[in-house]
Parts: sequence; structure tokens; C-alpha cells
Amino acid sequence: MQLQHNVDLTPLNTFGLNARARYFTALENAALLPELCALPEFDRSSVLWLGGGSNVLFMQDYPGLVVHMCNSGVREIGRSDGLVYIEAQAGEIWHDFVLQTLEMGLSGLENLSLIPGTVGASPVQNIGAYGVEVKDVIRSVRCFDLETGKFVELDNAQCRFAYRESIFKQEGKGRYVITAVTFALRENFEPNIRYGDLAAILEENCGGREITAKDVSDAVCIIRRSKLPDPKELGNVGSFFKNPVVPAQQATALKKQYSDMPAYPQENGSVKLAAGWLIDQCRLKGYEVGGAAVHDKQALVLVNRNQASAADVRALAEYVCNQVEEKFGVALQPEPNWLPDVHVI
Repeated sequence: MQLQHNVDLTPLNTFGLNARARYFTALENAALLPELCALPEFDRSSVLWLGGGSNVLFMQDYPGLVVHMCNSGVREIGRSDGLVYIEAQAGEIWHDFVLQTLEMGLSGLENLSLIPGTVGASPVQNIGAYGVEVKDVIRSVRCFDLETGKFVELDNAQCRFAYRESIFKQEGKGRYVITAVTFALRENFEPNIRYGDLAAILEENCGGREITAKDVSDAVCIIRRSKLPDPKELGNVGSFFKNPVVPAQQATALKKQYSDMPAYPQENGSVKLAAGWLIDQCRLKGYEVGGAAVHDKQALVLVNRNQASAADVRALAEYVCNQVEEKFGVALQPEPNWLPDVHVI
């Protein structure tokens, strides 16, 4: 296995921040992981496992090894009780994989269409959209355990999924390298169209005929494209902030003051608020710091408008958080990972 030196990471992160990696390799075969880990340049404490680069912000050049996971392949591994188990390698592009499952006549991922990134990144963040989280359809995650040097299979419960959280972001961070994910998808379609504008768009597009999973996927794509910029045209990492979860008492008090505030009660009694709405109420759409800006159509998205520097992004994110905290008393948390791993906000 050969490593490259001083490699440009700009095209490998969707925000388009300029950064270089001291060492770099593109891993197309997960079976080579033991060999990779034996290299003298490999340092478990500093290695960066990079997927689609849609959830990272490079604050400076990366001082260690960057491993770009490029392994690909999708296969059916079993069926039972109306479920079809599909294994996808970590390097598969997420949206391409979603479309492939729809072509196979399967459903479960349609609400997660057009989310940037790779299959391997999806469990880490427990990606979600339009009333669905990926944890709802993950059966297991195959990983390489850097502590034992062996491949392991973690079932859904062992992944400890929560809102935008998993074991891979917590105690398993730096230990497990995700190499493949197995999904439990349905043969019979059960639409979930209660969230956002899905029902209205589907009614317009389908004209009363029976809705299919592909119809839902198409509707999700229409909504996302109308609100979210294409990273190939305008650098971004999708939703920049997590939707904050607050105590019910705080949500009730805010609702009295802002009657049109979106609020989503959670099973544990807390309430999830819409970060984009909170930012929008602060009149921050289009607000710029250097080359970084709040997107003028979707306040939840920060964009690289004009060769933004890492300092621009940091200053803009801090300003947005401060404005929301001052107006609503709600603390926002960024979704992307700031690299190297330092406390930014």
C-alpha cells in the first residue's frame, strides 16, 4: 500500500475549504485495513477517515493521515417477514444507493433522498429528514475494530442511536472504522408523508393515483433542491446546525411569545425546535462574514459564497449562535465536524 504526500483536500470537502493532508490514501478494499494500520505513518489517534466530505470543516491543513473510504458494492443478503436485507459498502454514494434500492422495488430510504455523503457516514450522524432517521432502517453496521484488529458486526441496539448521535460519535469514536452497512428495507411500501410539504407536493404531482416510494423520493428532491444549494455550485455542508431539543416548559414559554414557532414533542417529554426558523427570525438570511454567508433561501445552511476561509466560517457560525441565544435563550450546536478536532463553538 502506497501513501501520497501533501495532497489537496479542497475537492474532497463539500464546503470547499482549502486544506492539504500530510499523508493520504484512497481505500477501495476494506480487507486492506490491517495492512494500512501496520504502516509507520498510521496513528490511530490522528487518522481521519473521510467519506464524501459533506460533514467536515477543515480549519487548517490536516497534520496526519487522511483515508478516503472508496469501497463500493451493493448486494442482497437475505429476506424475512416482508423485509429485504441489503448490504452496502461504506464508500457508496448515499443518494445513488437510495435510488438503487428504489429501482429494486424496495422502500424505507425514500425520505432520505438527496442527502449528501456516503453510506458509511450515514450511521455516524444518524442522518434524518422528513420524519425518518436512518436508524429506523439499519439492521447492522460492519466495522474494523482498531483496538482488536478484527472486523466486527454491531447490531442496531449496539450502535446506540439517538438524534444525530451514535456510538461512532461517542465512545466508539476513534475505535470503529465503518466498512459496510446492512439495511432492512420493505417490499411493501408504507408512505411517511406527514412531515413538511411532502403531502402537498405529492397531491399535486400524483393527481389522486396511488403514491409510490419513487414519488416520495421525487418530492423530497424537489423540496431539497428548492431550499438547499448544490455543493458543486455553492460550497456547503447541508444543514449546519442541529435542531435544538429543549425542555417542554421552555418550549411552552416560547410558544406563548411566538405562536407560529414550529415545535415537535419528543417521546421523552422534551420538544424539538426548528433551528432554521430560529435563525430566520433573527433576520440572518444572506448575512455575510468574509466569504461565508447564511444562505438566502434556507437559514439553516451556511455557504461558501466567495472563497471563504476557515476563520470566516467560524466567525459566522459563532455570530449565528450568539444571535439565536440572545433572542430565544436557545443554544445551537453545529452538525459538521471541525477538523482538526478542536473546540470551536
